[in-house]
Amino acid sequence: MARARQIMIVGNGAVDEGAAPLIDAADMVIRFNGSRNFGSSGRKTDVIAVCNTGRPGAAMLADPAWRESEAVRGAAEIWSVRDPDLFVDLKPQLAISHPELDDFCDDYTDGFETFATANGKQHRIINRSVHDALDDALLALGAEPYVVPSSGMVVIQALLSDPRHASDTIILAGFGHSGWDGHPFDAERRLVDQHIASGRVMRLQPLFASSLAQGT
Repeated sequence: MARARQIMIVGNGAVDEGAAPLIDAADMVIRFNGSRNFGSSGRKTDVIAVCNTGRPGAAMLADPAWRESEAVRGAAEIWSVRDPDLFVDLKPQLAISHPELDDFCDDYTDGFETFATANGKQHRIINRSVHDALDDALLALGAEPYVVPSSGMVVIQALLSDPRHASDTIILAGFGHSGWDGHPFDAERRLVDQHIASGRVMRLQPLFASSLAQGT
């Protein structure tokens, strides 16, 4: 049996002082897109999870600063959070409900695959079954109408649904559950709290981080 590991999922929100050493000490560290809090949230990066559709995907692939960033260079894997097949099906729905998002489903998965291969990294696409299960869980918690779940929530769901991580400790840092109004952040917070209550997930707490950083 594989030993239990600590998997740190680092969102792009603020992290508490003293958190960086603990994040860097985790067995696996997953960051997102531009890793905006890189440095203050530690430097270790094993996985970069990217929005591989729409403007964020296009912007990252076109930006030399993203491609050459320390976080991206250090990552062994690139995870495309949005299954292209799901977003093909989503596009006609959004054309009616959110016509302003006309480029939201433009797919850049092949670009991330090419980038990963050229730089010796593994590339993974998170399957639409993860999105479907997450949608069901969010709706069961009374989510208001939304466009898609956040990338952070998709990654949490992917790890929780993967039997290879059944005994791992999943720790969240930099999750403020706020931002673009197309994500159901209130329901996502409730779902994370539900996972915490079940013992599957924990949040990195300031005192916990500080005591570990000080070796106490």
